[in-house]
Amino acid sequence: MQFTKLTKNRFLEEIAKAKQAWQEAETTEPRAISVKYNQDQDLIVIHLKNGSIFSFPPRLAQGLADATPEQLADVWIPPSGESIHWDSLDVDFGIPELVMGIFGTKSWMAELGRKGGQATSKAKSEASRNNGKKGGRPKKVTV
Repeated sequence: MQFTKLTKNRFLEEIAKAKQAWQEAETTEPRAISVKYNQDQDLIVIHLKNGSIFSFPPRLAQGLADATPEQLADVWIPPSGESIHWDSLDVDFGIPELVMGIFGTKSWMAELGRKGGQATSKAKSEASRNNGKKGGRPKKVTV
């Protein structure tokens, strides 16, 4: 492995780039100003710097599904507002990822999708019946 010598000028350039990236993130990425667990509604509620409110049920988030209300209430945000943390559960989430609907690892999200696909409803049953009347599920077209 080859290392390049870090000169004072190069070091200062890297610091300037990091500061610029941080400033861009501060103005473009969602940041939390408060977070709490609402036990009555069973929701994690995050108030964002831009005035928006984002909430989600803990059952969706990896590491929170089996937590007690007391554990869920023990949530905090760092001064940067870029993430939320549960020390007692050893669980952390980035605010931008949560807002994008990312509630865990790829395998966790795949499992959520699998469970969602197994859900039944009147609308799904009706769509299935209508597809059957038309000859079933359309064949996949290979290109």
